[in-house]
Amino acid sequence: MLMLVLSVGLGFGIGALLGMLGGGGSILTVPALVYLIGQTPQAAVTTSLAIVGANSALGVLFHRTQGTLNWQVALLFGGAGMIVSYLSAGLSKLFPPTLLLVAFAGLMLAVGALMLIRRQADCEDGKPVSLIRLLASGAGVGLLTGILGVGGGFLIVPALVMLVGLPIQQAIGTSLVVIAMNSVAGFLGHLNGVTLDLGLIAVFVAAGVAGTFAGARLARQLQADRLRRTFAVFVLVLAFFLLVDNLPKLIA
Repeated sequence: MLMLVLSVGLGFGIGALLGMLGGGGSILTVPALVYLIGQTPQAAVTTSLAIVGANSALGVLFHRTQGTLNWQVALLFGGAGMIVSYLSAGLSKLFPPTLLLVAFAGLMLAVGALMLIRRQADCEDGKPVSLIRLLASGAGVGLLTGILGVGGGFLIVPALVMLVGLPIQQAIGTSLVVIAMNSVAGFLGHLNGVTLDLGLIAVFVAAGVAGTFAGARLARQLQADRLRRTFAVFVLVLAFFLLVDNLPKLIA
């Protein structure tokens, strides 16, 4: 019973983050599955992609009714990421996991700082992004998705705001399409030789439906500038915890 309550609570929280901020689900799901549920890291990565992918797809439906989606950007950005995510799924075996996570945290610090100090007007007044730039950004996020097993929403949203020029609310809704696409590709790439707990996945997804709906409604009510700052702080906090957990291991 305790495990069921824990799974429901975690599923709701992950769904709420995806719905409100368009990211953060998988970077929390993997450690939660390992440290709280007791899965192996390999199983947790694959399970995380299934959970986050399903919740993101449901979040797309909620944001579509609110008009906060850009399908053209989502399909181009997500299509590039999906291909690279699938092809790069096996690359994680070539690098020490601790080194990858530390480098990942450093990237998150840079992204969070840029989101925090950059005014929204600067992001939206730029020229239309080129097709090459859009595809390259999507491919870069897809690479991280395949290697680290994360949906990449905390990188997708800043990329859509700062590189593509979408308003923050639209970037959050659009990112859920991309996360769902990348998660499917990464899931297929990691599926070989992994036994999944379908019951656990069902509980997380079911609880995540309510969380995603609540998060999407909250995102609509928040002002754009406040939402952008909230997202930036969220990314910085995640980066800090990743560094605290992994940097001592890398130095030792």
